[in-house]
Amino acid sequence: MNLSIRQITTFREVMRSGSISQAARTVGRTQPAVSTMIATLEDELGFKLFVREHGKLSPTPEAQFFLEECDGILDRLERTERTVSRIRALEAGKLRIACHPAASGIFMPRLLTDFLRGKDDLEVALIMRSSDVIEDLIASQQYDIGFAETPARRSSIDQIDYELDCVCVLPANDPLADRDEITPADLDGRPMAVLFDEHPTATQTEAAFVRMGCKFTKRLELRTFLPGLQFVSAGMCYMVCDMISAYGYLLQGAAPQGLAIRRFSPRITNSVSILTPGYATQSLTARAFIEQLDAGVRRMQDEIEKVLA
Repeated sequence: MNLSIRQITTFREVMRSGSISQAARTVGRTQPAVSTMIATLEDELGFKLFVREHGKLSPTPEAQFFLEECDGILDRLERTERTVSRIRALEAGKLRIACHPAASGIFMPRLLTDFLRGKDDLEVALIMRSSDVIEDLIASQQYDIGFAETPARRSSIDQIDYELDCVCVLPANDPLADRDEITPADLDGRPMAVLFDEHPTATQTEAAFVRMGCKFTKRLELRTFLPGLQFVSAGMCYMVCDMISAYGYLLQGAAPQGLAIRRFSPRITNSVSILTPGYATQSLTARAFIEQLDAGVRRMQDEIEKVLA
């Protein structure tokens, strides 16, 4: 049996109207075409659907039973069409995102909040993990999108890389806050908060002090820059930190209260990447959020540059 949606729809219209001619007008076909379609449907089913009695078209008992099935089929089809429409409009589906600590507190939630508006049926899984763990989660296709410090390139991961300038954060009431740019000479012998020794920003920062013959005084060693912002605000130390952490502080509207953000010279960078599985096809939703995430990173660079200008 090879039934078509057009046959089922036409049959339902004949049942509803009780007239071949009226059904033909409703479905936009000629009366002979509808009559032929009903006859073909009866041949496919192996039983009569209508009989003519005293010039009137009357459905058979089998037609009444078949109508219930047709209603169920067409209702499911309409639900499917609505679901497909929501998927196409990025309003339904599932998105799995793994994010490194610097962006997970403020930057990523802000972007997701904007992205999810009006998408009530879109389910999101967001986890915070270290960058090396995120790399493995993406390579193994357990997550759709990763946002992490830039890994070494590998075939199982596609990536969009950004080299972001680090900035100097210092207490807002510190005399150095009057300067547009901070150098190792300005921080000579002053207490510093830095990441653990193996992190590139820590090695770059200490190397910059050494090159200029300045004393590098490490008071606090951290796993992420986020707690360092609190220490700096309390006047306990200074810090050369990644742009994302500083931007998150700005997004809270907190900078005027405790911190000043200034350019640091010589240039120290922190590279981050949008990571996606290399051997998997991206969903429409993932593609759309990657575009928003890319725009968010570029907007952050522009807004930080305005602060530093």
